[in-house]
Amino acid sequence: MGEPAPLKAFEENLAGGPKERYTFRLYVTGATARSGRAIENAKALCERYLRGRYDLEIVDIYQRPDLAEGDAILVAPTLIKQRPLPLRRLVGDLSDSERVLVRLDLLPVTP
Repeated sequence: MGEPAPLKAFEENLAGGPKERYTFRLYVTGATARSGRAIENAKALCERYLRGRYDLEIVDIYQRPDLAEGDAILVAPTLIKQRPLPLRRLVGDLSDSERVLVRLDLLPVTP
């Protein structure tokens, strides 16, 4: 069984597309299982689809409440795509990779 068509098209497009740099900030709450899943999923997605073209900052809101307040974080885990614009936010453990890619403007919406 192969990959879903949108993911396959996205990967093919990346191979010949512009090499834009992506910047993400992932807010988590300590060393919880949910935080761990979100970190693993974010790293895996970035490595698979943006290898060598991304920066991923992990922020524990208990250690850096100032950053969380500045970004108006109400729940965690929350992933913010800071660059390229537009800014995008996604809440959850990032386990649905196709949904994550669509919400972060990395994969076009399919009807």
